[in-house]
Amino acid sequence: MFEFSSTTWTLIGLFLAYLVKKYINAAFSPIHKIPTVGPSGVITSYWGGLKALKYAKDMIQEGYEKYYGRPFKIPMMSRWVVVVSGPQLIDDVRKASEDDLSFNEAMNEAISFSSFNPPVQVLQVKYILGPELHDDLYHVVAVRNPLTRNLPARFSELQDEIAAAFSEYVPATDDEWSSVPAYSTIVEVVCRATNRIFVGLPLCRDPEYRKLNINFTVDAFKAGVLLSQFPKIFRPIAARLFTNMHAKILHAMDLLGPMLEERFVRDEKFGLEDPERPSDLVSWMLDYAKPQYRTVRDFTMRILVLNFAAIHTTTAALTNALYDLAVHPEYIEPMREEILSVIASEGWTKVGINKLRKVDSFLRESQRLVSGALSVTRRAMKDFTFSDGTVVPKGSYVFAASRATHLDKVNYPNPHEFQGFRFSDMREDEGEEESSKHQTAYLGLDWVIFGGGKHPCPGRFFAVDELKAMLAYILLNYDVKLAEGEGPPEPMWFGANRIPNRKAHVLFRKRNLL
Repeated sequence: MFEFSSTTWTLIGLFLAYLVKKYINAAFSPIHKIPTVGPSGVITSYWGGLKALKYAKDMIQEGYEKYYGRPFKIPMMSRWVVVVSGPQLIDDVRKASEDDLSFNEAMNEAISFSSFNPPVQVLQVKYILGPELHDDLYHVVAVRNPLTRNLPARFSELQDEIAAAFSEYVPATDDEWSSVPAYSTIVEVVCRATNRIFVGLPLCRDPEYRKLNINFTVDAFKAGVLLSQFPKIFRPIAARLFTNMHAKILHAMDLLGPMLEERFVRDEKFGLEDPERPSDLVSWMLDYAKPQYRTVRDFTMRILVLNFAAIHTTTAALTNALYDLAVHPEYIEPMREEILSVIASEGWTKVGINKLRKVDSFLRESQRLVSGALSVTRRAMKDFTFSDGTVVPKGSYVFAASRATHLDKVNYPNPHEFQGFRFSDMREDEGEEESSKHQTAYLGLDWVIFGGGKHPCPGRFFAVDELKAMLAYILLNYDVKLAEGEGPPEPMWFGANRIPNRKAHVLFRKRNLL
């Protein structure tokens, strides 16, 4: 008969004690005072968590309608999620300090649910990529400030890459329709266009580099979900033993290393006086990186993370807009007329892109109807009291009900109807001073797709400009439609995330511009 050693029995005892402690803490947590949608028991809530994998959006909508203006909670498999609705509570979250409701701590484990942020998952940044990415966010600062400021000067390169990518991936002719897989095509275009600004030529066109960045999201998702099943003390070891992230990072270092090493040497020699210093993400990160972070590994991981944040979110947004364009062709000609008028006066420039009000409105309306169910991610660092008196205990995850907010008839009349020029019409009606609040990149209590407060999406201006440039290129260069008899491609929901149909095709035909 097999006998356990005393060490084995000790480990088993410690593990059982951990489970008992976790059960007792869960049973007596103050979070149970917050109203629940779904099963609320310590054990039955796990059934609710399973249900939420498929029906989270419906559970959140139910809570929004039943508890509007009050926090409520829904069960997820690994934790409770507290959801807030109404302008006052959303404003409470946005105004809370990092010491009260932390965005950075939430991002370490639970990635935001919104359409312009990565899908919800347990990312485990500290264990997959290292604590430095959690402790110093200089790469985020490089996106928030220099990227936005330098985009006008780099816009011609962005437009050049968009044109080159579409020419390669959309084999359309002017005499027949070509069936193109929408999502897989758009993700290639977005990856190339984004990295033209991030790392420039020739790396942005390297097939191996693009494949690595496109697949990194899936790899990180799998690794994060796996690590979340381990107690925190074992996660550093599990990250090395049971995930492929270390190998992925080494591969990325091989691809980026030569370029980064050359840039480090030049920056050390010339600094800001370098006459050949590129205006790209690497230079902007060098402006903010402390000496200990100026390594190939650190820069590589941060470039991977920024690609992670940018590629799939922008791809989802443009894919959804493309589907909407094919379903609502009545908006095509008015947008084409606007684009041609702007190009005639401003050319393909950042200034011109800013004047595409109808295009911006179409994108915002598309995103309004397809946003994820939750946004504005925070983790309570201490017990936090909302303005209505509700106390959220330390360690809780707090979100805003984004989809329900965007489909609320109080905020948007006829909310379930697609009105492509809803927001450009509002801008015309309200005049120039008020028009900015109807733009896609705007942050508001009724528009939470980019988060809000002290931690909105740092790259939202770049993302929106990139989307407008790509949609404008499609409109001027192609006719698009769905195959005969096909309706709008059905999305997939995973938890609170809406994922665009990744199998649907759109028909493209090259326009004769002569």
